[in-house]
Amino acid sequence: MVSTRGRYAIRVMIDLAENHDGNYIPLKDIAARQEISKKYLEIIVKDMVAGGLVVGASGKGGGYKLCRKPEEYSVGEILELMEGTMAPVACVADKSVVCPRKDGCQTLPMWAEFDELVHNFFYSKKLSDLIKK
Repeated sequence: MVSTRGRYAIRVMIDLAENHDGNYIPLKDIAARQEISKKYLEIIVKDMVAGGLVVGASGKGGGYKLCRKPEEYSVGEILELMEGTMAPVACVADKSVVCPRKDGCQTLPMWAEFDELVHNFFYSKKLSDLIKK
């Protein structure tokens, strides 16, 4: 399940892409348009800056903007930054996890296939696909 962190991060990214005019966009404006608490967005955007999705500037004329063009972002990278792995089970999420049942596990192929489907789906969706034309 995708939490509010992941969903709101995507909404922030869409907002930044749709309202891009070359200047930084104040977080208060994004919060107002998206009807999300500014305080909560401050926490989310801090992680987005640290993860290299957006850049921020403080002071007069400050705010946030995208680092790249919308078509260069995948929804998968946004979600994984905010949520961590999207893998359904630990043994698929982390290949270093040693499961004593791995060799005889009848469900592992199913979980691996599901993980691949989810990964391919979210990584094939670009931020630009979500923007209103």
